[in-house]
Amino acid sequence: MPAQAYPVAHTPAGAVRGVRDGSGERYRALPYAAAPTGAGRFAPPAPHPGWSGLRDGTRPGPTAPQPARDFGRLDMTPYFGPGWVPGEEYLTVDVHTPAADNGARPVMVFVHGGGFVTGSSRAALYDGSAFARDGVVLVSVDYRLGIPGFLALAGAPDNRGLLDVLAALTWVRESVAAFGGDPGNVTLFGQSAGATLVGALLATPGAGGLFRRAIIQSGNGTGAFTPEQGERVTAAAAAALGVEPTVRAFAPVPDEQFLAILPALAGLDLRTGTATDPLAGLSPFGLVLPVQPADALAEGPAADVDLLIGATTEEGNLYVVPGGGLESTTDADLLDLAARVHADPRGALAAHRSARPDATPGELRSAVLGQALFTAGTTRLTQAHARISGGRTHCYSFGYRSTALGGRLGAAHTVDLPFVFDTADEPWLHGDTGLLGPDPAPDGLAAHVHGAWVAFARTGNPGWSPYDPRRPTARILGG
Repeated sequence: MPAQAYPVAHTPAGAVRGVRDGSGERYRALPYAAAPTGAGRFAPPAPHPGWSGLRDGTRPGPTAPQPARDFGRLDMTPYFGPGWVPGEEYLTVDVHTPAADNGARPVMVFVHGGGFVTGSSRAALYDGSAFARDGVVLVSVDYRLGIPGFLALAGAPDNRGLLDVLAALTWVRESVAAFGGDPGNVTLFGQSAGATLVGALLATPGAGGLFRRAIIQSGNGTGAFTPEQGERVTAAAAAALGVEPTVRAFAPVPDEQFLAILPALAGLDLRTGTATDPLAGLSPFGLVLPVQPADALAEGPAADVDLLIGATTEEGNLYVVPGGGLESTTDADLLDLAARVHADPRGALAAHRSARPDATPGELRSAVLGQALFTAGTTRLTQAHARISGGRTHCYSFGYRSTALGGRLGAAHTVDLPFVFDTADEPWLHGDTGLLGPDPAPDGLAAHVHGAWVAFARTGNPGWSPYDPRRPTARILGG
């Protein structure tokens, strides 16, 4: 490979060597904070000391400790990536840019999903080639997950994974100009758990001035656990480890042991006298907040941030179809689920049945999950932002139905991502067990969706009218 294929960017922390290809330049595993080890796993992110000489940014780095995830017959490897790749220095970003020059290009900072316990910027779905091709600097963030990232623990700040993303945004402000980006034009975007973190940052006072726009894809503005629920998870984790629920007791426990106890935390009953389970039993980890982000936007920079927000039309299918739940769900299963996520489960089920009188229990299970995990909280956050931002809210609904798993996967959670990243034609997304199924992606849909995201990052306008609370509608994408 010729010498010019290895460009060098000069950041405040030191010089880093990347690699150039047909889509631009990539710089990988750049630390935005010091490695979290020992008790430091439960501390706020600390500044990275930088380095001397030339850092190698040509290879991917380690990932946050995480368990394997299984979605039955559906191949979710492109979404979850390689899993846990051990190594201490995983509080890093990857940068994909047209060129590390003085181009002052729009910057998009992506926060991955994975239920607050899995995922990384190394996932194939998050390839930034199309963004770089279209003149955008894409920064992908890795953050602490599971117990180190989100367990509420005496002596530690809550929501350390969220603090990591905040630290990464500070790194972007200080360093992205070295990669040809404009620190004054940053769009923060995420999907699933990553989108929920983006929503929380809209309500975080310390996030002011760090991003100008935000995109929330299938997040939940009402998905945080209450402190009481967080304490219940902490008590269960401490009991499973046989230690006290303090930083001092957790500090010497190896990451492998944190992962080993996760099955013991599955299925915890987190309902309290004042709250249902916002994650429907799918994860014991998430944000722990006294007030939901959708109700606290005035505390953060939300009023000054342009917002693009939406969800897929069949979100819950991801959690029902691959494991056979469409066929196996009973009325009793459905009522158990509704009781976990609704204060009036029978009333909620009656409303779902009224809207879809011919739906099977499995189809209703998908609808209950989709509403509880994503669409209800998305709607509430959309309405709250529209009230305070003066016409700066844009809403969408993604309706393209994947033909995976015999055509049953549909417009499930994550199906929008290949269209946002313009990778929908990649063969590894197709076949009956691939995320998009055996059929080819519709002509022009990826170009349209990806183009809307890029346009929004440039101007704050994705190509359609702002959300109007008086006539609430969403732009349908692929429906």
